[in-house]
Amino acid sequence: MGSKMPSHHAVAVRLSAARKGNKTTQYWKSLPLSLLGVWIMVAACIAMYICGCLNAVVMERRKEVLVSLCDERARMLQDQFAVSVNHVHALAILVSTFHHHKHPSAIDQETFAVYTARTAFERPLLSGVAYAKRVLHSEREKFEKQQGWTIKTMKREPSSVQDEYAPVIFTQKTVSYLESLDMMSGEEDGENILRARESGKAVLTSPFRLLESNHLGVVLTFPVYYSGLSPDATVDDRIKSTAGYLGGAFDVESLVKNLLRQLSGNQAIVVNVYDVTNSSEPLIMYGSLDSGGDMSLAHVSLLDFGDPFRKHHMSCRYYQKPSIPWSTITTSVGIFVIAVLVGYITYAAVTHIAKVEDAFRKMEELKVRAEDAGVAKSEFLATVSHEIRTPMNGVLGMLSMLLDTNLDSNQKDYAKTAQVCGKALITLINEVLDRAKVESGKIELEEVPFDVRSALDDVLSVFSAKSRGKGIELAVFVSEKVPEIIIGDPGRFRQIITNLVGNSVKFTERGHIFVQVHMAEHRKHVLDVMAEVDSKRGTGVDIISGGSPFTTLSGFEAADNRNCWETFKLLVSEDQYCMATDEASDYVSLTVSVEDTGIGIPLHAQDRVFTPFMQADSSTSRNYGGTGIGLSISKCLVELMSGQISFLSRPLIGSTFTFTAVFKRCEKNAITDLKRPLSEALPSGLKGMRAIVVDKRPLRGAITKYHLQRLGIWAEVVSSIKLAFGSLSQQNGCSKPGVGREIILIEKEIWLSEHVLDWKSNVKSFKLPKLILLATSADSDKAKAAGFDRVIMKPLRASTIAACLQQVLGLKDEKPQGKEAIKNSGVLHTLLFEKNILVVDDNSVNRKVAAGALKKYGARVECVGSGKDALALLKLPHKFDACFMDVQMPEMDGFEATRRIRIMESNANEDLSNGGSAAEGSNEVKYHLPILAMTADVIHATYEKCRECGMDAYVSKPFDEEQLYQAAAKFFESKSIPNS
Repeated sequence: MGSKMPSHHAVAVRLSAARKGNKTTQYWKSLPLSLLGVWIMVAACIAMYICGCLNAVVMERRKEVLVSLCDERARMLQDQFAVSVNHVHALAILVSTFHHHKHPSAIDQETFAVYTARTAFERPLLSGVAYAKRVLHSEREKFEKQQGWTIKTMKREPSSVQDEYAPVIFTQKTVSYLESLDMMSGEEDGENILRARESGKAVLTSPFRLLESNHLGVVLTFPVYYSGLSPDATVDDRIKSTAGYLGGAFDVESLVKNLLRQLSGNQAIVVNVYDVTNSSEPLIMYGSLDSGGDMSLAHVSLLDFGDPFRKHHMSCRYYQKPSIPWSTITTSVGIFVIAVLVGYITYAAVTHIAKVEDAFRKMEELKVRAEDAGVAKSEFLATVSHEIRTPMNGVLGMLSMLLDTNLDSNQKDYAKTAQVCGKALITLINEVLDRAKVESGKIELEEVPFDVRSALDDVLSVFSAKSRGKGIELAVFVSEKVPEIIIGDPGRFRQIITNLVGNSVKFTERGHIFVQVHMAEHRKHVLDVMAEVDSKRGTGVDIISGGSPFTTLSGFEAADNRNCWETFKLLVSEDQYCMATDEASDYVSLTVSVEDTGIGIPLHAQDRVFTPFMQADSSTSRNYGGTGIGLSISKCLVELMSGQISFLSRPLIGSTFTFTAVFKRCEKNAITDLKRPLSEALPSGLKGMRAIVVDKRPLRGAITKYHLQRLGIWAEVVSSIKLAFGSLSQQNGCSKPGVGREIILIEKEIWLSEHVLDWKSNVKSFKLPKLILLATSADSDKAKAAGFDRVIMKPLRASTIAACLQQVLGLKDEKPQGKEAIKNSGVLHTLLFEKNILVVDDNSVNRKVAAGALKKYGARVECVGSGKDALALLKLPHKFDACFMDVQMPEMDGFEATRRIRIMESNANEDLSNGGSAAEGSNEVKYHLPILAMTADVIHATYEKCRECGMDAYVSKPFDEEQLYQAAAKFFESKSIPNS
């Protein structure tokens, strides 16, 4: 019941959620109409807010555009002004170099006028340039005689007496009217001249009306010195070295007009240029204050004309006021309309929700119950299988004990039949339990090292009797490229192959069943090569020497034509098609195929092969039984191994199931560190022997050769007895060593078609080797009469071949030394002799079965029916050497009893370590009783719980006597086996 509580609790939670949804629907159902009006008011407020936000975005964008346009114009005006200033500076340097530093002067009025006229295009912003020479009063008379005119003031009157003058001597033709005018006579011009020569930089005048054009403009003045001055020259040094002044007149009004005319969008904004040197009384240089435009939005961009004394800026505003934001209005109105519609639709939907509320609630409850039904089914299957295992343990145990008594032949046959049926029922229960684990997601995989070849040998041993009874070939081949040891779950790996081979044995009446294991990448490469070859040469049928049109294991046609002798040769070839295995990889990907020549799967049933509890033939008169869940479980296990499973089936031809699985690679040093071998060691005394296999089917001969090579025997495959004896005669002629230990293995088909005795009588030149017959079923007497020394029954396994050859050749069995010798000897079964074992189980039949099985090995067994009784007997000191503990018992279960036992032992060990003495009659320095769990619950979680509470091992019901012995004996091996 405890395991079911979580699922029921989950159902209750989900049903509660469904009921809460129902209450919510009832609330919406009672929503008053007034809330709809409130919603409309809220929607109106939201629409107005959005309208304001959008309008603010539009205005911000409008402002950004104005800023961009104004800054662009200011930057262009400033750049063009700077270019003109540089050219004026260049003229000043020109005058200083060629007029004052060159004697005689290279510049006169005519030269200056021509030069400035030709270079006027470089100064498009200047209306003209002029050069005024600095003349002291003492030099005035001489200067006027040289020039031929009198120095005049800006009003064109003769200049009055003053300390120095700045008469214009060179002019551009456009400003020729300035010639002979004293620039010092103008109040602002005189101040600019004084500032220019003192600072050594260009200076600007404030805006004024130019003489000819009457436009607003400014004059730029550069000082001209006699010789170069150092950067740290004083003001007096500059004044003394001043030779004159070069000035240029800027028509600012024309300049800005030309600039705006060149730019796009010049009609979009109003531009004003100001001189703001006196911030309280700014002087307008371009534009007028009453030019109109949108006065609500303006932007000011700073201008730098190179004179730090004077400050200028450009003011911009739009010509037109912003238009009505229709897009903003329509967007806001649209949002309002949508909100109103949403509110109305929501209100209208409440009515519809109320109508379907009951149906929805019922559907939700049914959904929850349906989801829980799957979990309940899995729990039910697990519980039923657990409950069935307990009585089945008693049935099989009692049958085993019954078979040990004196029975007549009929009674023994009845008991064995009942035992076989009971084991079949346990197999069915295991399948149902696996399916329950699959559906509940509780199935887990182990990761332990195991031998692939040994695992497949185990599968062969399970089906050997059935295959012999039907007379079909059952064979296994594992590629040499597959590592000897890999890490994975050997039990689940065997289960997959057992399910596939079991189905093949069940549905195959003639032909063969062939299991192959290859490296996945290598097999894929070979199949790709074969597909390419087939596409080039076209499809065809190869005829082999046996006369059969199919190069398969038995000569019967198989469902997958790729699994033929030609493909197999490439898979085992070590030549050009051999692919090196990736030893550096941590994982091994294997491909396993199970091929049979059975009845195949009907086409209509192939799409549901992996569906649980589905069968191709579901009629009551079907020839083949089964639950139909083996393939479903296999598919799940393959997917857990990171692989895929598929099949190819042709009705009345056969089926080939193929799956891939990924395992971890086992390191070489880890293999040598294993405490015990993972499989039965093959004898080494046969290594170096030579064998000849006579088989007309090359694929079957290759399989026989594979098993011989596992024993270290060199094998050769020939197709007839004649070739075999011919090969022997050639070897004897060469007198090779080891010839006397050669053997010939002949297939039954060859024996039936050729006369072995005739060949033996004809060959007298050398001693004949031992002859061994290979057959699925044969009469030993007839085989001996035909000249054979021995018959090996198929399916072939390396261990059975080794045992047969040892007997035929008279070789002694290799006895392992040390611990292995004791393990494999009869001493092993005496490990439990006179051992005191306690069996704790609330079921009297289970106690009787366990006691009977253990007593067979000489153990002294005592049984109790509860955990409390077990605690009373196991109080320290006690006489018991081991304990089998049932897990589920009333009053006190096995988990709690084990916990308390471990606490008692821990306290006693702590006392001993603290200097206490061992209890009387106890020779042990440390208390630890081996406790083995007995339960019908084989879920992995139960096993983990057993470990957590302190149990040492785990025995699942139903158990047999060998299983109980192996579980208990491993705790006494170290005491019975001497160190080697």
